[in-house]
Amino acid sequence: MTRRTKLLIEGLRWLSRAGLVAALVATGWFWLGRPDVPIPSAWNPRAPLVISDPITPFTRAKFATALRNPERCRAALETGAGFTALPDLAPENPACGIANRVTLRRAAAVSLRPLETRCDLALRVAMWTQHGLKPMAQELLGTRLTAIDHLSSYNCRPIRTPSGQSSRMSLHATAEAIDISGFRFADGTRLVLKRDWDSPDGAAFLRAARDTACRWFATTLGPEFNALHADHFHLQSRGWGRCS
Repeated sequence: MTRRTKLLIEGLRWLSRAGLVAALVATGWFWLGRPDVPIPSAWNPRAPLVISDPITPFTRAKFATALRNPERCRAALETGAGFTALPDLAPENPACGIANRVTLRRAAAVSLRPLETRCDLALRVAMWTQHGLKPMAQELLGTRLTAIDHLSSYNCRPIRTPSGQSSRMSLHATAEAIDISGFRFADGTRLVLKRDWDSPDGAAFLRAARDTACRWFATTLGPEFNALHADHFHLQSRGWGRCS
């Protein structure tokens, strides 16, 4: 890492902290001036994450807390997702399994084929849907997003590479990733990554879907990454922020 890159990262961190401090000060002044008026949950740093709340400088911290804490994760999901909490899955293969297991059926009022995954990944899907996919559908397509098509989250298998399978296990083996193949809309439109990535009608929305996923997932891979991802977005909860 170059010195210039280090300085840039430190500068971004400082701006992030400065923004949070400013938000705390503003919230404090509001409460002191109007103690009779409850602070909206989105602006209350002590309030838990609510999926439908607008994004504020406190959202990231609340989101991170919910991702780390199974009880808070389930509580956050209850504010804007349809799901069933399940016992952990512990198969014979110790490299596989699902901790904090849920079955996700809806994310921010958008349907999915029942998805067996981890609570924290389900929460990432819900936040992406609420704050990325739904607004982009209205802005770019003028219609409402009704369903997300996926290929699965949990799959006890090694990583796939252009040269074949790796000896390392995929994050799908622990349900820390999901593959998204397309989207459906209220006007009957269906966008499929393999067919519509470069189509005049679908390209803008699909790229916006990729870009907004990068805000909620640690790694986002799509058709521009390699041929193995020509038909889906691979979204995972671990990684170094790759977005391609």
